[in-house]
Amino acid sequence: MSTSLLYHAFGIRNYKHTKTEYKKGKVIFTIEHDYNKLRCQKCGSKDITLRGKKKRVFKTIPIGMKRVFIKLMVQRVKCHICKKIRQVNIGFADPRLTYTKSFERYANDLSKHMTILDVAEHLGVSWDIIKDIQKRYLKKHFGKPKLKHLERIAIDEISIRRRHKYLTVVLDIDTGAVVFVGDGKGADSLIPFWKRLKCSGANIKAVAIDMSPAYIEAVQTNLPNEAIVFDHFHVIKYFNDKLSDFRMELQREAEDEQQKQVLKGTRWLLLKNPKNLDENHNEQERLEAALKLNKPLATVYYMKEDLRLLWNQEDKDKAEIFLDDWIKRARVSGINMLKKFENTLSTHRKGILAYYDFPISTGPLEGTNNKIKTMKRQAYGFRDMEFFKLKIFAIHRTKYALVG
Repeated sequence: MSTSLLYHAFGIRNYKHTKTEYKKGKVIFTIEHDYNKLRCQKCGSKDITLRGKKKRVFKTIPIGMKRVFIKLMVQRVKCHICKKIRQVNIGFADPRLTYTKSFERYANDLSKHMTILDVAEHLGVSWDIIKDIQKRYLKKHFGKPKLKHLERIAIDEISIRRRHKYLTVVLDIDTGAVVFVGDGKGADSLIPFWKRLKCSGANIKAVAIDMSPAYIEAVQTNLPNEAIVFDHFHVIKYFNDKLSDFRMELQREAEDEQQKQVLKGTRWLLLKNPKNLDENHNEQERLEAALKLNKPLATVYYMKEDLRLLWNQEDKDKAEIFLDDWIKRARVSGINMLKKFENTLSTHRKGILAYYDFPISTGPLEGTNNKIKTMKRQAYGFRDMEFFKLKIFAIHRTKYALVG
């Protein structure tokens, strides 16, 4: 084997090849130092004296289906400048690890297309080795996301375990990258983010959140001059929750047994978007029959569908007129559920209409949260929380099918 092949195939230079062995399906290349190029690892001095060797075997990139190893007697030298005895720099490998740098790069490349377990089995190493390789790579490239470029962000929490274990995630809407992962949920989980954001000098223009009082207070305290945009998905979801409770209340109060049965079977029909009603199961007819039986339920349902149109207006002025009209109709409806909800909309009016200044939502973050859940499920959970967070930071670069 030539020294050129050592360099081009395995990234090894300044060494001499001395022997090749084939043992039990393994290929072992024995190399030795070019003694004319030995230097002190610390100061680079040539004024050294040889002081013994230590045998090391490094795993490197496989050739076909054969595992390949590099065997080297690592030289120790005494530096007359530093007055210390040190091992010389290996160059092609970290002296603390059992594999070469080219092996590490190869494992990281494979990890973009395969799961950790697949890579480990392919390379004939343990799962922990591939995980550690990935962790070092993720820490180097994604460990401290830069915040200086942030302009539009979304904030939401995600449940990661039972018994109310949450993470708070901040997403850069413009790039789709997660820039912060906090422990727990609510205002306290965002404290480290606000500190980093203040030091970064970022010019935040808008923040998409749900109508959580904790998030509202946290954003108003730390970004008092920036626009809060209440996500329209969460507004409709909040209305649907109230609608579901209203239907149950009507069902309990219904005197006619037939009316009770009709109301009982309409929960999901009421919450569905009309475009998604299944014609094969006569869902449209069943919904219309239920609405005919109960006028208050019909009023609430059609008010919900009307509310969806708020985010489809031509401009902010027309959206403001539309919202005012919806609030007035809800107020005079005589239905307590609508009266309470119109009060909520009035309170959060500015953030709802801010959508027309900054047409953003937490939708991209909801998609990222689904990807995180898929990653966690495919990996059967993560015991190493630091590794889990690093994987989340890099999830925008990960194929959806291979997030585990």
